[in-house]
Amino acid sequence: MDIGIDYVGVSTPFYCNDGKGNFLLHKRSTGTRDEHGRWDPGSGKLEFGMELEENVLKEISEEYGCTGVIQEKLPAHTILREWNGKKTHWVAIPFFVKVDPKEVKNNEPHKIDEIGWFRLDSLPQPLHSGFQYTFDHYRAYFDKYHGA
Repeated sequence: MDIGIDYVGVSTPFYCNDGKGNFLLHKRSTGTRDEHGRWDPGSGKLEFGMELEENVLKEISEEYGCTGVIQEKLPAHTILREWNGKKTHWVAIPFFVKVDPKEVKNNEPHKIDEIGWFRLDSLPQPLHSGFQYTFDHYRAYFDKYHGA
């Protein structure tokens, strides 16, 4: 059975920022589940037995090889989409997390083609559809960190 396709997936996306209005994104490689070549802030499925905050910090360590400080949790929301002819269903519980840019690295080169820092007014394209949905629907949360 495939997560997000045969049953609802729960994910903990994270919006890593440097506290100065710059956000960390990575370009998804062919080693990821889907949306290859799209820019994504990072996320991970919620692991059984883990608290949300524990899960998000574990995923940041796995993907970017760094630690972070949780700043805020966004409201949980549903992301329904169709990808390669298959309907997917995810519940996203996103977090804003402050990280030190000097600690960040591509810790999963088999899944991440490149990483970069971007301001909200100059995000790379194309964006991961789940991130685009959250960014469009919860923009006021992002704006709080735009010039922070």
